[in-house]
Amino acid sequence: MAEHVWEPGDRLPSRAQIGQEYGVGENVVRRAQELLISQGVLEGRAGSGTYVAEPRQRVRMVRSSARERPDGSPFRADMKALGRQGDWESRTDAKVPAPADIAARLGIAEGDLCVRTTYEFLADGRPMQLSTSWEPYDLTGGTLVVLPEGGPHAGAGVVNRMAAIGVTVSHAVEQPEPRQATAEEASLLGIQKSALVTHIRRTYYSDQGRPVETADIVVPAAHCEIVYEIPINR
Repeated sequence: MAEHVWEPGDRLPSRAQIGQEYGVGENVVRRAQELLISQGVLEGRAGSGTYVAEPRQRVRMVRSSARERPDGSPFRADMKALGRQGDWESRTDAKVPAPADIAARLGIAEGDLCVRTTYEFLADGRPMQLSTSWEPYDLTGGTLVVLPEGGPHAGAGVVNRMAAIGVTVSHAVEQPEPRQATAEEASLLGIQKSALVTHIRRTYYSDQGRPVETADIVVPAAHCEIVYEIPINR
């Protein structure tokens, strides 16, 4: 039996081909690949196949109030510091009824309309972080900032966009929890379905105490480390 050597970036043959060559069932090949994906040896790419993973250093994600920037994205700044190109893709849906858990976080009634934006953050074109943001429509509806990624304040971030309509954001609360990736998250991030992720529930509050935005941020543990920077007021 010939011994194959696959280099980083190589696409593996189909499970059926591997199973036939080594005399095992496709389920055995699938479980072996899932194990190697969870260990970072292989990576799955949605609609493309399974590849030998390039060696990847864990990317540091800094969570800090000091990261709010008037002139750009903290994610892009983090990636630039690491010599990588940071970017994101987004999709916004206006007037989406708030599910019960989102309504509770925003202090509104279940079913009240929200603007929902989903993000896929990329480093050198590779998925690094997912986020789903919810904003109360009655706060931003009819203003120039109703679309987070559209209009004159596109991509300016929650703090700067809210300031443009006279709302001062005073603080944010973040609740990080470890869990396993869902099938959809795994497909988008190129990781195994059961791979460990950190799920951060973040909510921004105005100086009047009103929640103005809440988001679910999902970061793959194998690819990213999350660091919290705590400012000290003197």
